Amino acid sequence: MKSFLIRTASGILFVAVLLGAMLYNYITFGVLFAIAAGLAVNEFCNIVHGYKKTTFSTLLAVFGGVYLFFVLFALSFMDIGKPMALLVPYIFLVLYMFVRELYRKEGSALDNFAYFVLSQVYAALPFALLNILAAYGGGYSYVLPLSVFVFLWCNDSGAYCVGCLIGKHKMFERISPKKTWEGFAGGAVVAVVAGYVMSLYFDVLNTWQWMLMAAVVVAAGTYGDLIESCMKREMKIKDSGNFLPGHGGILDRLDSCILAVPAVVILLYLI
Repeated sequence: MKSFLIRTASGILFVAVLLGAMLYNYITFGVLFAIAAGLAVNEFCNIVHGYKKTTFSTLLAVFGGVYLFFVLFALSFMDIGKPMALLVPYIFLVLYMFVRELYRKEGSALDNFAYFVLSQVYAALPFALLNILAAYGGGYSYVLPLSVFVFLWCNDSGAYCVGCLIGKHKMFERISPKKTWEGFAGGAVVAVVAGYVMSLYFDVLNTWQWMLMAAVVVAAGTYGDLIESCMKREMKIKDSGNFLPGHGGILDRLDSCILAVPAVVILLYLI
């Protein structure tokens, strides 16, 4: 009972902070997700260091992830005279992380190269891309980034309820034994209905675009969740961290966003 109450309280607090920061203004939005990007990179580095015995600098990886976030933040919400100049320090950091392996004797240089880059692409870039969603149409708007989370929450709730009631056919039993195709379909229906409801209140997209976005979020979010589960299973760990009591780490809580956010960015450019 105590663990349930802790899990519930931490979940409510997490959602409250997320909603409050996104709804208030673009500064609080930027601070929140810059912190999230840093925490995600830190967790990823910690579990990789333990699994592969990599020796690249976690501090520099976290700095790179946060800096990458603020590059896209500045490009989205600030008037920068030479915007591409912002990328120069980040490029220097990446080059430095490669060159420094020539002078180090511990660890595998190849593993250090690969997992440092993966820390940026997997753990930091999706959060940085939220800036593009927030600036879609000009200026700051919480509607699109918030809708990604709403669709993911609707999908999770629908999938859980339908899966518990009638779920029989496993999706990826080897990776996630509890996920079923019935649950996936139920979650998708709930999310798409939520997309239709969003179209009634927000004209950022038209009705079919909202519903298509919801479907994309469900598909990409499900794969994002499965990918993190696959990595944790291979590493033989239960959680990526302990940032949220009862929920695990920030990657555990936001794993669905890892693919959902880039997928939505691609969708918006296509439509």
